[in-house]
Amino acid sequence: MTKRKRYSAEFKAKVALEAIREDLTTAELAKKYDIHPTMITGWKRTAIENMASAFDGKSAAEPAISAGEVEKLHAKIGQLVIERDYCPQPPVSFSVLEAKSGEAGSP
Repeated sequence: MTKRKRYSAEFKAKVALEAIREDLTTAELAKKYDIHPTMITGWKRTAIENMASAFDGKSAAEPAISAGEVEKLHAKIGQLVIERDYCPQPPVSFSVLEAKSGEAGSP
């Protein structure tokens, strides 16, 4: 059994736009892009249904983040930077150093 193909949003939009233009039939587009005609019809329907949202003036892609949340995240970043810069490195085990010197062939 084969895995399902995943198509990017850009590819779907490109195919749906060609289907809306109707320069080629759905069957011709399906053959051109090697996909099932039903998928093209669904992408075309979805594109037409969601087209109005492009003009409504609301940007759904940008979530609203409050200034308090931003300040809290900046404080956490600062704390992590300080911990990284000023915390001592873990001590090197003496046995590790002996093993390395032993590998070099010294007695």
